[in-house]
Amino acid sequence: MRRADRLLQIVQILRRAAGKPVSARQIAQELEVTQRTIYRDMVSLESINVPVRGEAGVGYVLEGGLDLPPLIFNSTELETLMLGARWVQVHGDADQQLAAKDVVAKIGAVLPIELKAEFFDVALYAPARTKDRFEGHVSSHQLRAALKTGKILRIAYSNEASELSERRVWPISIGYFDFKRLMLCWCELRQTFRAFRADRITKLEILEEKLPRSREALKREWWELELRKKADLETRRK
Repeated sequence: MRRADRLLQIVQILRRAAGKPVSARQIAQELEVTQRTIYRDMVSLESINVPVRGEAGVGYVLEGGLDLPPLIFNSTELETLMLGARWVQVHGDADQQLAAKDVVAKIGAVLPIELKAEFFDVALYAPARTKDRFEGHVSSHQLRAALKTGKILRIAYSNEASELSERRVWPISIGYFDFKRLMLCWCELRQTFRAFRADRITKLEILEEKLPRSREALKREWWELELRKKADLETRRK
């Protein structure tokens, strides 16, 4: 990797971290260079006024104020963008499918000529495994809109035995699995995390109450719980 490319990649790694410290060791491992090389690169970045802040034993953070061209893509990034867009064009909701086409068109319009052909010629696809389409009483569009409100939801839910129940839930995220959707929530009735199949939600109401904790905090709690469950399972197997 050319030194100039490596400096840009370091900036991208720090951008990706979204304000969290990244150690020289982590950066060196990703770029397959020595930590000493990263230390020198950081000095170079600081010398050209890139706002990198480093703290011994903690790592490096990219502060605000950086002005770099927003569309500097390598081949792998272009492949990933196109594959993701093609997946959404097949598996996404109607508005997402249209948005994916718009994204491809916008990126293609601003890419340099030498990258434009490569972008549109990506030979990676995400074909549908089935002719089925997501169908439910509540559309994915409604679920996504409800998720963004940061408010508690009241849902009517039909389980596998077609038994109806009403739940107050704290929505966290929506998972896309081919043409099925799972909405991860904290369920007040069960007092734990639950993944509700979107096609079994028969009614949805957005309440005026805000979530007691942020979606980010709830997701972090869920993930920590999943890790503990996995550790307990591995312990029992031993």
